[in-house]
Amino acid sequence: MRKIEPFLALLLAAAMITAAVTAPWLRFVLTIALAKGIAVIGILLLLRAGQVSFGHALYIAFGAYTVAFLAPRYGDAVVLLLLAAVGAGLLGLVIGLFVTRYRQIFFGMLNLAMSMVFYSLLEKLYHYTKGSDGIRVEIMPIAGQTLDRVAYEWWIFGIAMGLAFVLGFLIRLYLSSPMGEALAGIKTRETRLEFMGVPARGVLLAAYVMSAMLGGIGGAIIAMTSRHVTPLLSYWTSSGELVFIAILGGAGGVLGPFLGAAAYELVRIYAAASFADAWQMILGAVLLLVILFAPGGLWGMAARVMKGRAQ
Repeated sequence: MRKIEPFLALLLAAAMITAAVTAPWLRFVLTIALAKGIAVIGILLLLRAGQVSFGHALYIAFGAYTVAFLAPRYGDAVVLLLLAAVGAGLLGLVIGLFVTRYRQIFFGMLNLAMSMVFYSLLEKLYHYTKGSDGIRVEIMPIAGQTLDRVAYEWWIFGIAMGLAFVLGFLIRLYLSSPMGEALAGIKTRETRLEFMGVPARGVLLAAYVMSAMLGGIGGAIIAMTSRHVTPLLSYWTSSGELVFIAILGGAGGVLGPFLGAAAYELVRIYAAASFADAWQMILGAVLLLVILFAPGGLWGMAARVMKGRAQ
């Protein structure tokens, strides 16, 4: 399956670029999908350790608000992406020192609690955050270049796709490393890891910080794309959305989050356009079908099809 993954990644990228060129309105949808896919890679890291975070939208919101707050001062997309990643990583380190002491449902619910505390602060501190009205993000220079709206949107789409490739490749290498293999050990035999001299909590903390940074990057891209940031980015439904995408795409490889994110955004937008009052039910039905007939998610399904053709 690992040999098939690069080919499928190139195929998915080509399909996204073709769709963005032939249907320009899809460029926005696909950029958001790429941003969420980057964030869901972080969920993938935690799933390898057998842990599920129900509050990882906290880091998406943190990255988005980093862009909203700092854009007037720094005003360059590249700088803001770096600041969002570093800031989210530091926040993840602080929270991770606490939540990585726990496992299973306690781990998931503590992350949810942290996310909802952050959501409440964003709602209540109206003087700074504008509450539910949100903050508007203006078009900003990219690497010092001032762009018009269309060129800016293409650049953000290109940056999102480039980051998806680079970060996906790096996480793929990480999961193949001893540290990445130790994550699976936390899921199966954590006590045995400790007996071998491998600090399980340290391994999980490192993965947690990386997942927070990925969430911050995804949130920054979402802010630059939608150009409007609200507290809903950190609400519990947004965290549930990330877990939904992780299950839909499959946790068998780093391509799964992007397959899941693209499918989720496309199904949602077409379902909402066709069945405005029932699109949530359609999304739920899609997830149910995947769980029943493709437990490995879209990634597992695609890998089986490609493997069958190769034989």
